[in-house]
Amino acid sequence: MESNQFWSGRKVCVTGGAGFLGSYVTQRLRDLGTKEIFVPVFEKYNLVDGKDIQRMLDDARPNIIIHLAAQVGGILANREHPAEFFYNNLMMGVQLIHQAWQRGIEKVVAIGTVCAYPKFAHVPFREEEIWEGYPEETNAPYGLAKKMLLVQSQAYRQQYGYNSIFLLPVNLYGPRDNFDPQSSHVIPALIRRFIEAKESGQSEVVVWGDGSPTREFLFAADAAEGILLAGEHYNSSDPVNLGSGNEISIKDLAELIARLTGFKGHLTWDTSKPNGQPRRGLDTSKAEDYFGFKAHTSFEVGLRQTIEWYQNKRKF
Repeated sequence: MESNQFWSGRKVCVTGGAGFLGSYVTQRLRDLGTKEIFVPVFEKYNLVDGKDIQRMLDDARPNIIIHLAAQVGGILANREHPAEFFYNNLMMGVQLIHQAWQRGIEKVVAIGTVCAYPKFAHVPFREEEIWEGYPEETNAPYGLAKKMLLVQSQAYRQQYGYNSIFLLPVNLYGPRDNFDPQSSHVIPALIRRFIEAKESGQSEVVVWGDGSPTREFLFAADAAEGILLAGEHYNSSDPVNLGSGNEISIKDLAELIARLTGFKGHLTWDTSKPNGQPRRGLDTSKAEDYFGFKAHTSFEVGLRQTIEWYQNKRKF
């Protein structure tokens, strides 16, 4: 487990701290006794702009930066905004790490993405194989922009001895996720569609693709714990996966969410829509070996909590 002594004595800047994963990271930091947590908000700091990064670091004066901020979305959002996803994510991360090094900030914890892996990577994905092919086309601009932070981390460690780390979380889910139909990922998108279909008495829900791809999911609270364990104990620029170790097909996922939401109708698969990457499942052994992280929230328990949160949110 993370130690209170380590985190309570440090100022921590959490970019993206007001977002989905960020809300769990900042809560975990508070639980560990961190008194000074700086969360930059977009209205005040546009982190694509180097001058705003400079101003943010002047204001925050952190010992550690946890870089979660990203422009993210599902297949639809990636297909509609590939240039933005590439440029904005690249410029945020590269300039932030560079300025952190210039200022002598103790450590940067950079969060990458499973989208950085090759489209046809062997399952389970092993960190050593991250360069063995091009990412899946629908999210390659995002995945490659994030992957450059790994290159930067390794280059700055090699030349300057700078301490930054690069973590590769698998798809996240949980309460407070993004349920916007234009930009949500698969779990919140399915939860919303099944609940709305049930409420309106629809007999059918259409799902993208053919249901054959597999995905692995990590509960956001577990991800936050993994990030802070790595922040405390891991000091190498070799990438490390964060996942649950459980792979599930989209077909099985949709049927499970239909059952948990009480939707009794028919699922129709729209095979004219893209499947995305064929399989995703991570080898999570290094996270356990290097800094003692192992996910502990069972998938069904996590889904039930997410569904319950969304249903309660809809009441207000």
